[in-house]
Amino acid sequence: MQHHHLTASEWDELANDPDFVALLRARRRFVVPSTIFFLLFYLALPILIGFAPAFMNQHIYGPLTLAYAFGLAQFVMAWLLLGIYMHAAKKFDDSAERLVLRTQARLAR
Repeated sequence: MQHHHLTASEWDELANDPDFVALLRARRRFVVPSTIFFLLFYLALPILIGFAPAFMNQHIYGPLTLAYAFGLAQFVMAWLLLGIYMHAAKKFDDSAERLVLRTQARLAR
């Protein structure tokens, strides 16, 4: 694929393209809530251990405490979130590729 360096006016035109704006909006709608969820889930463990140690020390299955279960759940959550992101990123990439091809065709005229 040949790269084309856009001029300032071409960038402005692209920035106002409804498909480009929709792509940015869709990506932001996914990334911001996902990041907030990840950070809250990740930080919940040290916060709960610090402020509610007795609660987190409860045994839920044999020697397995709630704190250890929560810690293990973070690995599962990270892999699930990665899978969900990979699926969403494929859609974003496909949309971006269509936009690039359309923009290149228009600039080639």
